[in-house]
Amino acid sequence: MKNGATPKRILLVTGLSGAGKSTVLRTLEDSGWEVVDNLPLSLLEHLLSTPLSKGSARRRRPLAIGIDSRTRDFDAKKIVQQIKALADESHYPIETLFLECAGSELLRRYSETRRRHPLALDRPATDGIAAERDLMEPLRRWSDYIIDTTDTDSNALQQQIRDRFGGSRAPYLHIMSFGFARGLPRNADSVFDVRFLKNPHWEDALRPLTGLDKAVGDYIATDESYEPAVSRIEELLLMLLPRYRSEGKSYVSIAFGCTGGRHRSVHVAERVASRLREAGFSPTVEHRDLASRPRDPVEGGPVRGDQRAEMED
Repeated sequence: MKNGATPKRILLVTGLSGAGKSTVLRTLEDSGWEVVDNLPLSLLEHLLSTPLSKGSARRRRPLAIGIDSRTRDFDAKKIVQQIKALADESHYPIETLFLECAGSELLRRYSETRRRHPLALDRPATDGIAAERDLMEPLRRWSDYIIDTTDTDSNALQQQIRDRFGGSRAPYLHIMSFGFARGLPRNADSVFDVRFLKNPHWEDALRPLTGLDKAVGDYIATDESYEPAVSRIEELLLMLLPRYRSEGKSYVSIAFGCTGGRHRSVHVAERVASRLREAGFSPTVEHRDLASRPRDPVEGGPVRGDQRAEMED
């Protein structure tokens, strides 16, 4: 990786089969790492020397490479020699993480999942576990980090990896406004209904505007329920988002809905996003129905008297 495109960090993830390598790689990927699993070792140097695309070079994401006894041409001693050579000659920032686990626990995991051990396809799993432990010993001795997962469940392992390698990366946060008239968002984790707020649609001067306009926001803010309700929503999210991260949730979508998705939900989504940015989060904002044509009689156009009482924003 030339011209400054070398990853900020290169981590080889290895260890005993069943000790949690897949969980570690998924957690690193969710934390922003580029992940390659079961790469033939003969291609390792080629991978590291391949120039990144222009966009990737700008990001320079850390790189995690998963290797284990199933990897083609696996030889622990040769891997150690290869790592030494790459680090010494090419100055790649290579580190190694080894996942350890007691044989009795590995046996229990294989028994529960009813999977065969990769080194004992036609023999008891205990034979494969013992053979693999001997095979992997040179890598274990060489590793910079060793994590024993014997008494660690999946959530706890994810948390260890985030704490050690993921930095303070928060979940990807997406805030959306929408109109109930066009259906609920499919992937929202939390939905807040803001149809209890004063409706700008009933003001002739505000009807053509949207929640992005200051006049609309000022009007909605005159509702006596506005400030206490929206403030409590913000406080709730500021309490929940760190908990989502601690539980390993990598994507959080928060949706605000009014009837048409043009006034109240848009304004509240923008306000909440601004508050979360002040708190150190980096939400993206989408107004799903803002560009949609107003639907008669839901959002605009000529209205009969008997329809007016049913209409919303």
